[in-house]
Amino acid sequence: MTPGHTASADLSAAVRAARDGNQEAFRVLYREVQPGLLRYLRGMVGDDAEDLASEAWLQIARDIRSFRDEGAGFRGWAVGIARHRALDHVRRNQRRPVGGLSADVLADMPNGHDTAEQAIRIASTNATVALIATLPRDQAEAVLLRVVVGLDTHAAARVMGKRPGAVRTAAWRGLRRLAAQLDQRAQPAAAPADPDVTRTEHVTPKEAR
Repeated sequence: MTPGHTASADLSAAVRAARDGNQEAFRVLYREVQPGLLRYLRGMVGDDAEDLASEAWLQIARDIRSFRDEGAGFRGWAVGIARHRALDHVRRNQRRPVGGLSADVLADMPNGHDTAEQAIRIASTNATVALIATLPRDQAEAVLLRVVVGLDTHAAARVMGKRPGAVRTAAWRGLRRLAAQLDQRAQPAAAPADPDVTRTEHVTPKEAR
């Protein structure tokens, strides 16, 4: 379970109550899902994220009675609705998502534990989303869904319409790139050259007499 997320049983209970028209339960779902959903949309469409999130929640409120999964599935279902809104918005405006071009052909998932995700988790949220938006589109979306929204690989794959292995690899590649960018930002800037030393190196023979 992603830190800060409501326990699965509590989320399932809120989903069931919201389906029956309980407004307080729906507010619980909104408070739980909205932060990650909004950050996901910011990574996809930038400044238009809040408007699209509002549109998505209106549709979620209309359609929740037809939702038949439990709490863990609600998060992916809600983000899937937001994703359709984002892609429609991109098509209407005839521009690429903030995430950029499609990812390269995905390779097999490397073995072993990687610490890149830990590096991303400790970065500030706004800075992280800004960095994620510079990744190739599939990598950006996989990282947003897995790390920012908190979906597991299979739920993220359903949202993206891809195989779990492809999503896992895209997220891994994206996290590696983000970790490298964070490492670069952490490097101290090179000290400026000493103007006296620079001048000495360019002294003409006439000046040296």
